[in-house]
Amino acid sequence: MKSETPVKSPCVHICILNDEDVCEGCYRTGMEISRWGRMDNDEKRKVLDSCHERESRSGNVFSFTLD
Repeated sequence: MKSETPVKSPCVHICILNDEDVCEGCYRTGMEISRWGRMDNDEKRKVLDSCHERESRSGNVFSFTLD
């Protein structure tokens, strides 16, 4: 049985928790950060979905196109 590749952490080494306990770098909550190493891949994917939603709501989303 082949093991699944672990889901990579979204950490970008900008570790600042805001007033809502959300990291300004990766958009995980403090609890999600502390539990990351004990989560299975399905849990990690759900957290990543939540991170994308938080980032979108934050207004700090960068978008660009390659010409």
